Amino acid sequence: MEVECLVIGAGPAGSMAAKELASKGIETIVIEKRQEIGAPKRCAEGVSKHSLEKLGIKVHELGIARTIKGAVLYSPSGKKVVMEGQGMEGYVLERKVFEKYLASEAIKEGARYMVKTQATDMVRENGRWRVSIKNLDGEDEIIANLVIGADGVESKVGRWAGLKTLNRLTDYHSGIQFEMAGVNADENYIHLFFGNEVAPLGYAWIFPKAFSANVGLGILEKGAKMRAYDYLKKFIEEHEDIFKNASPIEINSGGVPVAHFTGMAADGVMLVGDAAQLVNPIHGGGIVRAMHSSIMAAEVAEQALKEKNLSKERLMEYENMWNEEYEEKTNKLLKLRSFLEKLEDKDFELLADILEGEDIFQLTQAKLSFFLKKLIKRPSLLGLATKYLRD
Repeated sequence: MEVECLVIGAGPAGSMAAKELASKGIETIVIEKRQEIGAPKRCAEGVSKHSLEKLGIKVHELGIARTIKGAVLYSPSGKKVVMEGQGMEGYVLERKVFEKYLASEAIKEGARYMVKTQATDMVRENGRWRVSIKNLDGEDEIIANLVIGADGVESKVGRWAGLKTLNRLTDYHSGIQFEMAGVNADENYIHLFFGNEVAPLGYAWIFPKAFSANVGLGILEKGAKMRAYDYLKKFIEEHEDIFKNASPIEINSGGVPVAHFTGMAADGVMLVGDAAQLVNPIHGGGIVRAMHSSIMAAEVAEQALKEKNLSKERLMEYENMWNEEYEEKTNKLLKLRSFLEKLEDKDFELLADILEGEDIFQLTQAKLSFFLKKLIKRPSLLGLATKYLRD
């Protein structure tokens, strides 16, 4: 079969790309290797309400498992810093519903979906892509003018197109998560726990949902003494007040890239979401960024298809748009990540004493200059912060 645009992967990035493309009258097919869209879930499911509203993205009420006021951050000794107020509200999604909703919206616009359909190879011929697929009907192929790679971490689409999609091992967080029932935590907030004995070079989390909670952690292997699974078990055991009556009802694990590579487009190919490794390098969140990348990609794709110019040079306008919006912020967050990776537990305790919730929110927005001023009377941290955070 032949199509103008083939989207490979039906996560938030893929379905948003399909919706945007189909709404512009572009013939679009989406293939998804899994038999069910939205399962298994691959994150803690948190999103910023403000970020969604800024992009004009609506979430169906059935896809929202919990509305939250903000976050509570815990130092290694248990000191709390509360982040709440304007801009800090958010949702914990039910991704198995949310992603099906996004797919349904794309289908309403005219996109076609094929689940349990895997792309096995992709070859460039006569200015188009010949994509081999395999599904319950057997083997087939789709010939597309444009391929959108929304196939996640270590994107095969990217590799087939000659793009470098592999990060260094040190740029991946190893993550594991239980969805647990019976968790005793304030359901108005997400809860984040820091410390090298808790989650080395990462953090642990509790994200309350409707009748359960996502409980997990991410670590960098280079600082770990044991597996992520062992750290999570230890975290649960050490917080008996929270987990005394809790049990897991689902387990998920995987790697999260926390470094961005350049090369989001090739001839007739654009990568979106995790395939382009666009997560926030501090907390690893990527749902809203993924959907924003798809909106940008569709805008460029529409004009490129009209012009019949799908060269890498033409499609690179998409990466330029992304960099204009995110490059400076991402580079600052990478500096912040480098700084945070050097901290010892005593440093986290010090930060808990001097930072308020609004300060931490500003840090997550890559506003770093005020932070150096906060540390003027803290020489033990000022030198390190100056080294990594000064422009």
